[in-house]
Amino acid sequence: MHAPDDSPDAAEQIAALLDRIIRRQRRASREGFGESVTHGQFRVLRTLDNAAQPIRLSDLAARLGIVPRSATSVVDDLEAAGLVARQPDPDDRRAILVDLTPEGRQILTTLREKRRDVMLSQLARLTPDERQTLATLLQRLADD
Repeated sequence: MHAPDDSPDAAEQIAALLDRIIRRQRRASREGFGESVTHGQFRVLRTLDNAAQPIRLSDLAARLGIVPRSATSVVDDLEAAGLVARQPDPDDRRAILVDLTPEGRQILTTLREKRRDVMLSQLARLTPDERQTLATLLQRLADD
C-alpha cells in the first residue's frame, strides 16, 4: 500500500485503516465476554465510571450524544446483567440516577485491560519513535 496523499482517496484510505484497527481492537477486547458486553454498553459503563458519582439517565444520554430512550434501553440491559443499578434521585423524586455495580466496575476494568493489551500488541510492531509520532499525530487529529 502506498503512502496516502491529501486526495479524497487518501482520506478514505486512512478512514478505512482506522476502522480496521478499531474493529480489531474491539473484537479482541471482547474475547472471553462473547457478545455479553457490546460497544454501546462499554461506552455507558465507561461514562458512568468517568462521572465518579451516580448520574441521571438524561445526563447519561446527553454525555453519550444519544436520545434518552436509547440510553434507557442500554441501561435496562446492563441492569438485567447486574452491571448497573438505578436509584431514586434524592434531589428530584421524578428522576432516576444510574451507577455502576461492583460487577460493572470489574467488567469495565477487565475490558480496559484487554483493550490496553491488544493495543500494546499492535504497537509492538512500531519503534519507540514511530509510537511517539503516531501518538502525536492522533492527538492533533483528536483535538477539537
